[in-house]
Amino acid sequence: MDVVTLIEDCGEPYSKMLGIDLKGGDPAYVKWLLASILYAKPIREESATKTYKAFESAGLVDAKSIAGAGWDRLVEVLDKGGYARYDYSTADRLLDIFGRLQSEYGGSLRRLYDASKDSDDLGRRIMGLGKGIGPVTVSVFLRDMQRVWPKARPALTPRVKKAADALGIRDARAYAVEHGLDIVELETALHRYSRKGKAKMPICLRPQGD
Repeated sequence: MDVVTLIEDCGEPYSKMLGIDLKGGDPAYVKWLLASILYAKPIREESATKTYKAFESAGLVDAKSIAGAGWDRLVEVLDKGGYARYDYSTADRLLDIFGRLQSEYGGSLRRLYDASKDSDDLGRRIMGLGKGIGPVTVSVFLRDMQRVWPKARPALTPRVKKAADALGIRDARAYAVEHGLDIVELETALHRYSRKGKAKMPICLRPQGD
């Protein structure tokens, strides 16, 4: 597998695909956290994308509105996006996560970032927002945030690391520097590669599911 071709086919960051400009600051950060929570589930990529768009259409893309929407409303939006398999548990977790973001950081992920001492503390604080955020969600979220947050240094998920190993990439960050590649695009391509399997590569056919 040619890594450059893989990146060309599969390396578009999810935030960019969704039209979220992370250079825009806090409103965009919260949108991307919401999307990251949806993408981190073992669900088809197209379903997670559709569900995020449903939240966007409903105007539920900031901490205050999500926390104040109520459980029934969140389940309704999740179902509309095709997230029915996880609707009840995800609604509970979204209320918890964004309620805590609102109460502890005023709904601002920039405040959370500024309060973080280093990359490890940043990851801990993000996971501390609620039980719905584990290492996979942190990895998905911080992958794109590397372009705007210097302290964002996410670890590869086990599946992505396995994909990197299969391509002879022992250290993704070092590989990106050595070959002049964008680290976010490289890690995104590896993520999609890990989800779709070698048989479907190098064409990713976004946003097709697993």
